[in-house]
Amino acid sequence: MNKIIFFFAIATFSSLSLKAQEKINWISLEKAVELQKKTPKKILIDMYTVWCGPCKMLAPILETLSEEYKGAIDIYKIDTEAEQELAAAFGIRSIPSMLFCPMEGQPEMANGALPKAELERIIADVLKVEKPV
Repeated sequence: MNKIIFFFAIATFSSLSLKAQEKINWISLEKAVELQKKTPKKILIDMYTVWCGPCKMLAPILETLSEEYKGAIDIYKIDTEAEQELAAAFGIRSIPSMLFCPMEGQPEMANGALPKAELERIIADVLKVEKPV
């Protein structure tokens, strides 16, 4: 079952891309399915809710990472209250939760409002993307 969910995540979300002027996309399941046929990329998906304090603390860090890694990875946000079916499919029990989806290999989940340095380490280890200089 986990392999099916991870395959769904990769098939659904790895094909999305950001426009040059956008920092982070807020998407719905329907939008993800609609855009599924685009070129796959390495992505980070932030599962959050609007009332979550740690999620609000993480938001500016993700915006900064989106700018710093522009063109190398795409960052998406999914409101788990608006997309409850998707949150259940991923087994989201705490927020923020972030799913790191590499082009090859298994996606990995991280929970909590992690510091920027830790997110950069996970991006390097899981997505195999070094911070641009």
